[in-house]
Amino acid sequence: MKHVTQIIPNGTLAIACVFLYASALRGEDPSSVKSAVDSPALAKLHEEAAAVRPLSKSRVARDFLAAVEHLTPPSPRKLYRDEARQFHCESSALKLTAPEREKLEEVPFTDLLFYYTKYGTPLAYVRPLELLGESGIKTIRGKRILDYGYGTVGHLRLLAACGADAVGVDVDPFLRALYSRPDDQGKLRIDGKSVGSVTLVDGRWPGDRAARESIGIGYDLILSKNTLKNGYLHPEREVDPRMLVDLGVSEEEFVRALYASLKPGGLVMIYNLSPAPSPPDQPYKPWADGRCPFPRAMLSEVGFEILSYDQEDSAAARAMARAFGWDQGQGGMDLENDLFAHYTLLRRSK
Repeated sequence: MKHVTQIIPNGTLAIACVFLYASALRGEDPSSVKSAVDSPALAKLHEEAAAVRPLSKSRVARDFLAAVEHLTPPSPRKLYRDEARQFHCESSALKLTAPEREKLEEVPFTDLLFYYTKYGTPLAYVRPLELLGESGIKTIRGKRILDYGYGTVGHLRLLAACGADAVGVDVDPFLRALYSRPDDQGKLRIDGKSVGSVTLVDGRWPGDRAARESIGIGYDLILSKNTLKNGYLHPEREVDPRMLVDLGVSEEEFVRALYASLKPGGLVMIYNLSPAPSPPDQPYKPWADGRCPFPRAMLSEVGFEILSYDQEDSAAARAMARAFGWDQGQGGMDLENDLFAHYTLLRRSK
C-alpha cells in the first residue's frame, strides 16, 4: 500500500515523500519497514506501535497508532548550542555576531531527535487517548486539539493524520530551535487530500499576549501530559525554580483560560507519568508528584464538570511501558516500584 504524505507549510507546497508502511501495520517484521523507510526513528515508532496496539481497544487510540504509517522523515537542518547552553537554529545563529558564531557548538541532528526529543516516545499519548475513547470519544477527525507543553511534534503529526487540527504550545527554547523549518508545521495532506494540521506556538500561554492570540479559542480537547503536575506547581521542598513550571498567571486565571478556550462540552485531559518520590535523605524530585495541581473546588467554581480527578492509571501505564520496553536493558525501569500514573478529566458545561 503506497501513501503520499505532504506537509503544506503556510501556503508553500512541500515535496511529497513516498513510503511503504503497510507491512508493519499488518504485524509483519518491523525490520522490513526500517529498510524501506531508512529512518531509525520511524522504524522504532513502527515497532512501538505494533507492540502497544494489542493494549489499545478504543477506535481513537487505534487510529492514532495506525497514523504512524503517515509519518515521514524530517527535512535536514543544523542545530547549535552557545556557551550559555541556549539552542539556535540556522537563522538565529546568523543573527549573532561573528565572535559569537565562532563559539557555537553544532548539535548533531537526527530523526530520533526530531521525533523523540528529550522526552521519549510520542506514542505514550496513546494512553490518555485510550481513556478519552473509554469516555465516549470515537474519533478526533475535524476536532481542534491544544496540547499544553507539547514537548515533541510527533504526536501532533499523528493527531493531524487522524484529521485533527493540532496546536502545541511550549516555552522550551530547544523546541523553538529544533522545529524551525517551515515544513515542520502546516496543513497535512495524505494521498492528495487535506486531513489535519499542525501548529506550533512558542510562548507562555495564557499570559503571553502573542501566544494567546495565536492559540485562540474553540477547542474540542485540551491535552497536557507530564507538565501540569502538583509537584511542579506546589513543591514540598525548596528546589531550583528552573525545575518547576511557571504558569505566568495565577492558578485560577489559568483554569479560567482552560475553560474559556473550550467549546461547550469540550474536554481537558491532564495525564501524568511519574517516578516514585525520593526518600527524605535524597534530593527532591518535583516531577514525582503527578497529581492534579488544581483543587477540585477551584475547577468546580470555574464551571468544570469533573469526570475524573486524580484517577490512578498505574497498572495500564506499566503495561504500556512493558510494551515499549522501558524495563529492558541496562538501566531499565523497575516498573512496579518506579512508575505511577494519574489523570484528571474535565468537561466544560454545555
